[in-house]
Amino acid sequence: MSIEGAAVISQPGSVSLKTLPPLSLYVHIPWCVRKCPYCDFNSHEVRGKSEGGAPEEDYVPALVADLELALPQIWGRRVYSIFFGGGTPSLFSARAIEQLLAAFRARLNLAADAEITLEANPGTFESNKFRDYRACGVNRLSIGIQSFNPAHLQALGRIHDGEEARRAIGIAQAHFDNINLDLMYALPRQTLREAEQDINTAAGFGTAHLSAYHLTLEPNTLFHLHPPPLPDPELAADMQDMIDERLAGGGYLNYETSAFARPGHECRHNLNYWRFGDYLGIGAGAHSKLSFPDRILRQMRYKQPHEYLRKTAAGAQVQEEHAVSRKDLGFEFMMNALRLTGGFEAALFAERTGLALTTVEQPLREATERGLITRDHVRIAPTLRGRRFLNDLLQLFLPPGGTDSNSA
Repeated sequence: MSIEGAAVISQPGSVSLKTLPPLSLYVHIPWCVRKCPYCDFNSHEVRGKSEGGAPEEDYVPALVADLELALPQIWGRRVYSIFFGGGTPSLFSARAIEQLLAAFRARLNLAADAEITLEANPGTFESNKFRDYRACGVNRLSIGIQSFNPAHLQALGRIHDGEEARRAIGIAQAHFDNINLDLMYALPRQTLREAEQDINTAAGFGTAHLSAYHLTLEPNTLFHLHPPPLPDPELAADMQDMIDERLAGGGYLNYETSAFARPGHECRHNLNYWRFGDYLGIGAGAHSKLSFPDRILRQMRYKQPHEYLRKTAAGAQVQEEHAVSRKDLGFEFMMNALRLTGGFEAALFAERTGLALTTVEQPLREATERGLITRDHVRIAPTLRGRRFLNDLLQLFLPPGGTDSNSA
């Protein structure tokens, strides 16, 4: 297929999918109050409309138009989860989120029990606003805490302090019973004790889900340009071990590299990513992975909000589109599925890629011999060593000469 304004990067791979995977919807809201120095997401500080910013009254209709343009690619398929990510989606009013959810329900085959997540920043919390988010259909909240330590929050450029974080969690718990807290560790000048205090504080709230991310210096960020003093690798590893032990003792299951949940409260939207499911991404810079019987497509929307609005109005919101090549499919599947602590059923590889498991037999054998995975005829899973050295494990599945394109 051809899309006006799209850059076609490669030709379709030779795949044959008997059944299509579950489908999720991702909605990108790219604005935030202030860009954090570690953030490499497509996010932009809020500005006046004349300076290139876009208020919700412009962006909401654009998102609906974006979805309508994409409907032929997902027609008739059921959507099992919706995720509002950013940026800071909680900058948008409950009325805007309600308008979007109403538009989605009118146009999509949305599962009755769909998980609907909204990301929120503690600096944007208002009790009535979050009550209204819940009333309009949001049933899961993900709060970007990062730390409760004021010095570390300041170093990370966050707009909230520790007390605001605690207050935000309290407001969230008054309206939601499915809440995730995002934390980071290996922060500038952070000690093991300070990392432990953050985890203990977060776990003490008893939320259903916690995420703990190792701070990394990503390209195109201020921290990459001006690196702060970070804990050495040995101390960072001690922090990771502490987090695993503390949360396991508190009844949390480490089901994915950075994710911990009480049984039955794993994030369904993210699980669909890790199991190489499909997702339609709408909004500025959003990525999609969509399967068809004979190919798997990846897409990216135009990144700059102003350009995205203009292109969407013209009916050409997709900036890049390519079919995942056959030689890349094994790596792309493993890059996701091997993040899962429990691994994946062996049959899932063929089901989601259209390829026989034998196409990756050599790297599977080498990974087994190096103690990075365990496998039998039913399941393939990373060992503790494989989870600790995940990049080394994934390198084994890279095709000769590297991949044809970057993954979404």
